Amino acid sequence: MRKILFILLALIATAAMAQGKVKDHVEVVYFHGKQRCLTCMAIEKYAREVVDTDFAREKQSGKVLFRTVDITTPEGAKLAKKYRVSWSSLYINGWKGGKEKRNDLTSFAFKHARKHTAEFKKEVKKTIQKNLP
Repeated sequence: MRKILFILLALIATAAMAQGKVKDHVEVVYFHGKQRCLTCMAIEKYAREVVDTDFAREKQSGKVLFRTVDITTPEGAKLAKKYRVSWSSLYINGWKGGKEKRNDLTSFAFKHARKHTAEFKKEVKKTIQKNLP
């Protein structure tokens, strides 16, 4: 039942964004290829964990989104080209008034996600909070 409710809320949030009702939001975007190292998997796991736990309400309302993008797919490759990404990367982007403010946390993520997880999660949370509408 929870899973169905979550899917329903996600669809409502997506539909609202498509209609322009929820314009301002934060988007956490994790890019990856087919093969991922332990650090790559940790980046996705802990960034998603922050979104799911610390921003659960905002995620349900569509104010915080988490996207995983496989850059080896045609759709993922297009987005990777737009971001100039050629390998695993983490972006936390604020959208306000239809304008995107990109925050590239890739270097920080690779340095901290596995061995300094608490620091990594703290920075992800801080960056999301800073970009919330």
